[in-house]
Amino acid sequence: MVLLTTSLEQIKGVGPKTAQALSAAGLETVADALDFLPRAYDDYSAAVSIADLQPGKVTVRARCESISTRIVRRGLRITTAVLADDSGKVKAVWFNQPYRETQLKSDAEFMFSGQFGMQYNSYQISNPSVELAKSGDKSDGKNAPNGIHPVYKSIKNLRPKTVQDLLKNLRPIMEFLPETLPECIVQRQKLVSRAEAVKFLHAPKNHQEIARGRERLAFEELFEMILAAQFNKQEQTKLTGWRIPFNQPVVKQFVEQLPFPLTNAQRRAAWQILQDLESEHPMNRLLQGDVGSGKTVVAGLVAAEVAQAGFQTAIMAPTEILAAQHAKTLDELLSPFGVSVALLTGRVKGSQRRQLLDNLANGNINVVVGTHALIQEKVAYHKLGFVVIDEQHRFGVKQRQALLQKADYMPHLLSMTATPIPRSLAMTLYGELDISILDELPAGRQPIQTKIWSPASAPKLYEAIDHELAQGRQAYVICPLIDDNPDNDKKSVEAEYHKLAKTMFHHRRLGLLHGKLPPEEKAAVMQQFADGDIDMLVSTTVVEVGVNVPNATVMLIENADNFGLSQLHQLRGRVGRGEHQSFCHLMMSSHDKPSQRLREIEKSQDGFYLAEVDLKLRGPGEIYGRAQHGALNLKIASLSDTPLIARAQAEAERFVKEGQDLLQYNHLARAVSRYQRLTILN
Repeated sequence: MVLLTTSLEQIKGVGPKTAQALSAAGLETVADALDFLPRAYDDYSAAVSIADLQPGKVTVRARCESISTRIVRRGLRITTAVLADDSGKVKAVWFNQPYRETQLKSDAEFMFSGQFGMQYNSYQISNPSVELAKSGDKSDGKNAPNGIHPVYKSIKNLRPKTVQDLLKNLRPIMEFLPETLPECIVQRQKLVSRAEAVKFLHAPKNHQEIARGRERLAFEELFEMILAAQFNKQEQTKLTGWRIPFNQPVVKQFVEQLPFPLTNAQRRAAWQILQDLESEHPMNRLLQGDVGSGKTVVAGLVAAEVAQAGFQTAIMAPTEILAAQHAKTLDELLSPFGVSVALLTGRVKGSQRRQLLDNLANGNINVVVGTHALIQEKVAYHKLGFVVIDEQHRFGVKQRQALLQKADYMPHLLSMTATPIPRSLAMTLYGELDISILDELPAGRQPIQTKIWSPASAPKLYEAIDHELAQGRQAYVICPLIDDNPDNDKKSVEAEYHKLAKTMFHHRRLGLLHGKLPPEEKAAVMQQFADGDIDMLVSTTVVEVGVNVPNATVMLIENADNFGLSQLHQLRGRVGRGEHQSFCHLMMSSHDKPSQRLREIEKSQDGFYLAEVDLKLRGPGEIYGRAQHGALNLKIASLSDTPLIARAQAEAERFVKEGQDLLQYNHLARAVSRYQRLTILN
């Protein structure tokens, strides 16, 4: 008898080699295989004649007239075929699929399904799937028994057909899959059962079944994630923290002494935070604001009130150089109020370090800014009441926990990010946090002029950049790669640095920055740039979270079409911080027409709008950061599906409010527990 826990080795047609390849891909049991959902579908009933092909996903019924394979380089074989039907011929190309030669050397007709379009100056169908055409198939799509075929993600050392056959053999067990959601939710939301959903996705009869299956499983994923956040939030209310009373005169004096007026968004965010501090339950709030929106000032205002009440503030930054900048800014803001600010990084050593740690432990230091040094074992606080995590997505959960454990009571926690996150995404990823948004830029900031360039216009662009440098300004040049890769046409930072230094900008002072440099060297280069000793910084995206250099007015991003919108916007935000007009130049990889994405960033400076566009076009990974998004492991849900998120949110809130017993539902309980561990911040 086949069970969900049955090893795939025991399934008909799965030999030792196949089992090994499946295991390497993380598929050990029947349950694993059923969770291996199709990435796409080929609809052989929608076949068209070759003469009628249009760019995009296509299906044709054709015979193979000729086929051959050539080795391009080590590790890459290209198989090229000429396909023909009564209306014409078309080229098909496969990468590293030499077995297609054997498969297609016959007089039979096949169904080919893949992307049709212009590649390397000729039209072709790229990497099409192949199925033997059945005798009843018609190119007009009528009476086509081939129907809809699932397409699975490639598994190393396995042919696609092997995976398809395995899932076919498992169809009988799909009928008996247990329900994993409370029955009342399934009925209220008019969802199909889990068994139906899995069957609809692996063996659909029509596109409606695919849609119903996706809706059900996507709802389940979102419900699990949001429910985990709800439980985290509930746990948060059980914790006891310091009550820090709102001191209006201190706040008023701080605001009046600022050399610039606060934006309405800053006032609103500061008020929300100050209200939270008065509660006996520790704050858990995310302050998200566009680059340059003034998050540090808000944190400084709160730190002033916290110090006045006799508590300490710890601010954790992702790099030493950024921590030093925050410390300098906060010292300027807070010293007029008698608030002492210290910087603690790995560079502070010997007697200076011992003195600083003593002052921190006895309460002589009100605000300490630092890196991971803040959470080292020997660091003790007198009365830690307020913790700020800057660029919070760059810290792991353990690091945040370590800092929070440095206090007798749970301190109030403010996480800050300069990555604008769409509301739908924030609701799921940060469901356990309260959110404040800075969606206004301080007065006096000039919009950054953004322009797209083709490679042919590079000499003209370099002239414009050199003109800026001649005025005493500075420039960033961003490249996607660290070193040359013969298999990749993206620009390498090292090659670009040497080229620019020897040619167009040989008379300028150039600096090189990338992630493989030793930390001391990286910090030194950034410091030189900040001090004005470097005219042009050629770098990878490591400058994305960097120091404030008001004199930098030019941002050139090479291969801009390879970046997500949110990342491009982040990089653009490195300039435009001073009084001078700033420019962002987006250099294309090729002479093709600019994409919709690039046109969007050319016309908009609104990070939140661009994040919404990015979410729709590229998915959440670009916004949230690949590693952490990957950890969420969403197989089918889209975080751009706002209506479905709202439905899942409503049901999760109802589940918690009604006090339902999670342990009644084994599968749901395990999933919620996993998400809780991934997202909890305390």
